Amino acid sequence: MRSVRFKLTLAFLIVGLLGVAVGAVFAGRTASGAFQQFTFTRNQEDIAARLVTFYKEHGSWEGLATSFPPFERHAPGAPQIPLREPGILLVADADGRVLLPAPGRQVGELLPSEILDGATLIESGGTTVGWLVVPQDAFAPTRGEELFIGRLNTALIIGSLSAFALSVILGAILARSLTRPLQDLTEATRAVADGDLQRQVQVRSQDEVGTLAASFNRMSAALDRSQRLRRQMTADIAHELRTPLSIIVGHLDAVDDGVLAANARTIGIMRDEATRLSGLIDDLRTLSLADAGELSLARLPVEPGPLLQRSATAHMPVAQASGVELAVDLEPDLPVLELDPERMAQVLGNLLDNALLHTPKGGRIVLVGRAVGDGVEIGVRDSGPGIPPDELELVFERLYRTDASRQRQAGGSGLGLAIARSIVEAHGASIRAESAPGEGTTMVVRFPGAAQP
Repeated sequence: MRSVRFKLTLAFLIVGLLGVAVGAVFAGRTASGAFQQFTFTRNQEDIAARLVTFYKEHGSWEGLATSFPPFERHAPGAPQIPLREPGILLVADADGRVLLPAPGRQVGELLPSEILDGATLIESGGTTVGWLVVPQDAFAPTRGEELFIGRLNTALIIGSLSAFALSVILGAILARSLTRPLQDLTEATRAVADGDLQRQVQVRSQDEVGTLAASFNRMSAALDRSQRLRRQMTADIAHELRTPLSIIVGHLDAVDDGVLAANARTIGIMRDEATRLSGLIDDLRTLSLADAGELSLARLPVEPGPLLQRSATAHMPVAQASGVELAVDLEPDLPVLELDPERMAQVLGNLLDNALLHTPKGGRIVLVGRAVGDGVEIGVRDSGPGIPPDELELVFERLYRTDASRQRQAGGSGLGLAIARSIVEAHGASIRAESAPGEGTTMVVRFPGAAQP
């Protein structure tokens, strides 16, 4: 299989060869034609000058046919003007009557005006004394002219071959510079396919190939990060599942061994752990449906106000027990939203649970709703410790906790915000975290293009 570099080099070679060949032929013909025109004009002017000299010496054209030397038989010492054949020149007097015969023309014949229009004027003392008609192919090249044309053609050939060789070299260099990033990408793609997700390629340019290399690097980094998160999530899920199961099995073994009594307290502990385990499994199922694009939504026209009030009422007992104030702040006349009320209640519930976990006693949580541009934003604002700026995007990752030392029993499963993001994105909306350390956190859900009430 031929490589792209070979194909590009071959293409440059063919294009260079064709370009050089066409250029050489064109330049050769142009130079040769220009030189022939130059020699024709020079010879024509030389002949005209000799005729003027003859006229001045004799005072007329009398004796021209017998005493003016034929140009194919020059007088000794005269510059050579080689004619292709004798008698090819046509000379006429001022009236256009033939003085020197030529093929098809006789002495004394009156030349037609169309021939005189293309003839060379012969003047003496400012007066027209005759006409000279020279066919375009009248002159044969001299030995010197043939040598000049030969040297010119040789120079063109050498120059063309040099240009072709240079174009091949430059084409090979250019082909290598174009294909080197592609080769790097090919090798990196194979490495990624073999499991090396940390493979990166060098971005060598700012063109389309450079953009492709940068996109590959981002993809590779994202795959590597996803793999690390998936491994961590697998370990965390195994731990999350093992903890309640271990508690349940431990209590059952203790009851079976007679260490614990099968009373309401023991059964209550096992029921709480089983409920926790069931909730974790439901959360994982919700995430798997969202990943597969199969999360079902029963969209209905819903007013934001009652939706937020309902969530606040549901969480009011927990907030009061925790010593946290829970309030609702709504702008009037918010547009109606097309959403699944149960799924969105689940989102708000997860956001409120997260806020209650991080808001200290005496703190405040507010459910907010406001119109922004052509959309609506709803969210939960707390007065907790806040989130560091470098962790704002990470809080929506599965099983991520901002406090790594927090006990799982106090910190939740770590799936609530991930589930909230999946449900929000399934609605075609977006979710973001706004926070600063020590200033609390606001989780904002934005619905674009909401319908008017």
